[in-house]
Parts: sequence; structure tokens; C-alpha cells
Amino acid sequence: MIEKFYRRIIDGIPTAVMVVDKNLKTVFVNAAFKALFPSGFNKGTLGKVCGCVENPIRCGKSDKCRGCPLNDAFEDCFYSRKEVSRRVFLRVKNEGLARDISFSINIKPLGDGLYMGVIDDALELEIARELQTAKSIQQRLLPAGKWAAGKRYSYTYIPCRDIGGDLPDVYTVGNSAFGVIADVSGKGISAGMLTAFVKAAYDKTLYSPAQAISNLSNKFNELNLDERSYITVASVRIDSDSVTYSMAGHNVPILLKTANGITRIMLNSPPVSNWFDNPSYFEDSIPYEKGDILVLLTDGVTESKNARGEMFGVEGAIKTLSVAKTGEDFIKRLEENLKSFCGNLNDDITAIAFDL
Repeated sequence: MIEKFYRRIIDGIPTAVMVVDKNLKTVFVNAAFKALFPSGFNKGTLGKVCGCVENPIRCGKSDKCRGCPLNDAFEDCFYSRKEVSRRVFLRVKNEGLARDISFSINIKPLGDGLYMGVIDDALELEIARELQTAKSIQQRLLPAGKWAAGKRYSYTYIPCRDIGGDLPDVYTVGNSAFGVIADVSGKGISAGMLTAFVKAAYDKTLYSPAQAISNLSNKFNELNLDERSYITVASVRIDSDSVTYSMAGHNVPILLKTANGITRIMLNSPPVSNWFDNPSYFEDSIPYEKGDILVLLTDGVTESKNARGEMFGVEGAIKTLSVAKTGEDFIKRLEENLKSFCGNLNDDITAIAFDL
């Protein structure tokens, strides 16, 4: 009866608590711990309860467990029989996705071979969990299929942080395929929220790319954000024999590969922002033949730099497209070339390629 009473008290405190025995097996976790580590397990190995991405059954025994800060912290407490405080970095699973987390834990001997770990900065861990959830939501905003109005397409989306500031979208209206690529200001959480706004505010019922961008601009102005916030957009409508396009502050050209070579398509209009009163957005059309490839890029591709500070540039994208046989081939080669050229990415990388 008394034991149940004490358990209810510990279960009710907001700080995450875990109790581990001398065999490194978790015997109790409170409600706050389960909220931070939604592995579904209340007992078992440290890896099983925390949701470690490594083999949780062989927790502490695998070669990959060597140097595990959580495992080492409890072992130090066991052998020293003194209170131990550690900063822990783990890679755990949440909603099927791996994420890196960090937290501080204070471990105390309880007697009878039991040791209690108290997580001090639960808020930081909760923020990390929320960021992972936001990342998962953003991934669901990406195009779902490979076909739109009979046109096959491929794309790449590589955010430089957990949450990116680019948004590729492909959809169908009537017999036409539409492609939209947006790049918002900033990075991280604020950029992620702005991309979600673009996804929700961009009117996919409109046949005119220019009108869709104009409507997006009007809705953006209703947010009343400061001048640091803006959105660049490139939008295309693909009909049976022509591509109609519109661009808003998007300084990276749309590329069209034909039998005669590669055409750079530009159309100067201001970005979606509050910098100008009543901005105007225009559209134009260009014909195409079956077998051509249409490519939309963000500046994260062209402005990627190597160790010498050289940019990949539009020339790098054109060179990649010149040897590509299909849109899918272009996307694959682009990813390989960017990785070879610059290694670590310092901006979001997004591109869409249509087989016309």
C-alpha cells in the first residue's frame, strides 16, 4: 500500500524519473519520462525504454554501445556508489524517425541495488521532440506521387537543418500539371512555419500561375510581418504543348532542355513580401516537344559552395542537366554532383524535374 502511494507521488511530479537496477535494467519510469520517451516500454534495457536506434535488446553489450553516455553514467554510479551527473547525447526513434537528443541526468543510489536517474532539463528534451514532430509534419507536405496529368516528375528536398525553408509542390488541375517551388527567408522553425503558410495559402484551383502568386502575395501581406520575411516563388503550368510560367523574386532560372540545347527562363517580378505596394506578377509561355526536360531549382543548389568558396552555380546545374536522359536521372546526378562538389550543405537543396 505504501509502495503504491510513493509510486503515485513520483508518477505525479513533472520531472522525468527512471529507476534502474544493478543489471542496467529499468524497473520503473514515471509519467513525465514516458511523455519524453514515447518508446512504449516501461521496463527493460536502457536502450529499449529510451527507444535507442541501436539494438535495444543487446543494450550495453553491442560494440556500438561502447561510450554510450547514459550507460556509462549509470555504471559510474554503480561502482562509485556516489551521485553522478552527466550530459547525455542519444539517437532515439520517435514516430519511426531517428532523432538526436541531449539532456542532463543526475543519478543517485537508492540502496538495495537500485539507482534513480532524474532528468533535469526536461523542457529542452520536450523542445527536441516537438522539433522532430514538426519535421515529420513538414515531410508530409512534400509531393506524394511521381505523376501529374500524365507527366512524370522527380524531385529532391534536402534541408540543411531539421526543418527547411524550401517547399516543392506538384499537383494537377484539369488536364494540366503544375509545379511550384518556393524558398522562404530564414532557416529553422520560423522558416518551417512560413513554408506551411505557403502550402496552405497557395491557391491550387487557379489556372494562371501569375494569379496564384498574386493571391499568395495578398494573403502574405495580411500576416503583417516585418521586412525581413519574404518568399521567392517559381510556378509553372504544363499543358499539352507549352509551359506557362511565372516567377516572384526567384533569381534562379527555370531550365528547359530540348533537342537544341538548354534554355534559361527568367521573368523578373518582386518577391512575395511587404516591400512594395500592389506588386504585379506576370506570366509567359514557351513551347516544348515530347522528350524535353523542365527543371525548377532553388538558390540553395546554385549557391552551394566548395571548400575554396566556389559556387556550384547555374552552370553546374546546366552541366548536370546536359548529360541527364530523364528528369529522374537529372535529380540523381544533381544530388551526387552537389555531394561531390561541396560535401556539407549550408542551405536547403530543392529541385523538381518534369519529363515533358
